[in-house]
Amino acid sequence: MNKIEITDNAQEHIATVLKKDSAKYFRITVLGGGCAGFQYKFDFENLKNEDDILIHNEKIDVIIDETSMELIQNSKIDYVHELIGSSFKITNPQATSSCGCGTSFSI
Repeated sequence: MNKIEITDNAQEHIATVLKKDSAKYFRITVLGGGCAGFQYKFDFENLKNEDDILIHNEKIDVIIDETSMELIQNSKIDYVHELIGSSFKITNPQATSSCGCGTSFSI
């Protein structure tokens, strides 16, 4: 089963940006690279690809390709406000390590 938890804070922030950008979906992608091996990428889009997995949440629709889903399945995505700024925070149980900035990880 494809499961990603998106907190209420993250859903509210994403919903605001989707409305502002007139976008339909929040896309999550995992790319090779970053200081720890893989990095997260977030986009706001209107097009869903055939191989995308669609995840309905209370306030938003998330799309993610199958390969990225394998790498972040069972993760929790939050949106946090800290002294250095606001950002998405991902808790990925599959990650064996992550970088200090929290945007990349290794498995």
